[in-house]
Amino acid sequence: MFNILVSDPLSNSGIQALLNADDVHVDQKTDMDEAELIKVIPNYDALLVRSQTKVNSDVLRAATNLKVIGRAGVGVDNIDIAAATEKGILVVNAPDGNTISAAEHAMAMMMSLARNIPRAYQSMVAGEWNRTAFRGVELNKKTLGIIGMGRIGTEVSYRAKGFQMHVIAFDPFLSEERAKKLGVEKGSVEDVVKVADFITVHTPLTKETHHLLSTDEFNLMRPGVRLINCARGGIIDEQALYKAIHEGKVAGAALDVFETEPPINNPLVTLPQVIVTPHLGASTEEAQELVARDVSEEVLHILNNKAFKNAVNLPAMSSETMAKLEPYSLLGTKLGEMIIQITEGTPEDIQITYSGELTELDTAHLTRMILKGMLSYHLGSQVNLVNATHLAKAHGLSYTVKNSAHDRGFTSLINVSIKTENQERSVSGTLLNGYGPRIIKIDDYTIDISPEDHLLLIHHIDRPGLIGHVGSVLGETAINIGSMQVARQNIGGRAIMMLSIDKKAEESVVEKLEQIQDIISVKEIEIVSR
Repeated sequence: MFNILVSDPLSNSGIQALLNADDVHVDQKTDMDEAELIKVIPNYDALLVRSQTKVNSDVLRAATNLKVIGRAGVGVDNIDIAAATEKGILVVNAPDGNTISAAEHAMAMMMSLARNIPRAYQSMVAGEWNRTAFRGVELNKKTLGIIGMGRIGTEVSYRAKGFQMHVIAFDPFLSEERAKKLGVEKGSVEDVVKVADFITVHTPLTKETHHLLSTDEFNLMRPGVRLINCARGGIIDEQALYKAIHEGKVAGAALDVFETEPPINNPLVTLPQVIVTPHLGASTEEAQELVARDVSEEVLHILNNKAFKNAVNLPAMSSETMAKLEPYSLLGTKLGEMIIQITEGTPEDIQITYSGELTELDTAHLTRMILKGMLSYHLGSQVNLVNATHLAKAHGLSYTVKNSAHDRGFTSLINVSIKTENQERSVSGTLLNGYGPRIIKIDDYTIDISPEDHLLLIHHIDRPGLIGHVGSVLGETAINIGSMQVARQNIGGRAIMMLSIDKKAEESVVEKLEQIQDIISVKEIEIVSR
């Protein structure tokens, strides 16, 4: 008999699978403080929460029998994932349950914005009858720009097509083939903002998407554009948005999320052109029932040793296999992070090749590490070891894994290549005793450099004095060079320069380097994995 504790309010219909199970006893205690939770948690095999219960390290330290934590929703900020992983406790969530609710809320916000419904309602309640003050616009034949074509963005596109809207979409993993299947036009962020009448964002909040729509993007937009954000606060620069509305460039915005929640003293809330709701994207009866149902089923599967899919920490693996693969895990993540940053265009095919002693191991865990590094650059912290393959599939990415007898003299070797509509790039890495992960090849250039936090990859023409010019520019901007590798194929021909530097090279530094004669391109690479 398994004992399960539900410590946050969940609907009985949502956890019906648990209540009906013969081998499960469920306790619903939703008013406990931390001390009470610590006292009772040793009695339970599973814990179900929403966002109210804080599952911190003290709670987990007391959870001597806990096998799984189920989060009825997407975010797991209230769970100490590292502490749970260290104790071997699986954490699962329900990432799909709120998809329809979030997509419908975005459409509701879009329609309310187009037809001035909240303002018209307030006017009526105040006893007014002012039909001419709230003239709106139709969605029919308008262009909708969607930034982020994951589950929710895709559902929004389906609904927008039903309103006869033309949809142009950006997603770093949206291929031409998938765009064609969805009936949308593929474009860059710049393409989207230039032509859209309505823009809705559906991306995670990462360092790449923070203030993705800011002053430069607003300057490119059509006058009268309308914006919707039901994704994450911070994707749209709120100060820039306020200015754009105040100046008349943006006709209005509908916001369900904010950079600081609740948005106390946020001037956007005071503007009549702005519709606001208190983070209601997933707040429907159906969504709350679905996330509870999904996580209940996952918990039952785990307790009964059946397959599960939505774990957010390490999947089960034998200690022997883990011991052999662990030294390569960091290398794999760094290879994934590096290659996605040096590749231009949407990945159409990903190939991972293992050589040497790795061919004798089950490398599924390592493949997940590589995909995690690759996907997390654009998708952020939502990517983990278990869902990396699922997210790759959800974004239409195909990848193949193969073993090769050619190890180029190394004990083991990993090669990752990406093919896009524009190019094919590859990066190879290995482990060197006493030195750790090393990058030993980029495309056809042989190098030997550690994948440090901050790197510069410079493509150039091989000529005397060029290295000195690069060093001078970096020195002038107080950037110290940790190491440097230069590789060429022919004297006087094309070459690359890879430098590890002590801090990030800002855009102005990159621009100065690109102005040096015979430098073809400069790419700043940031490796965040540890």
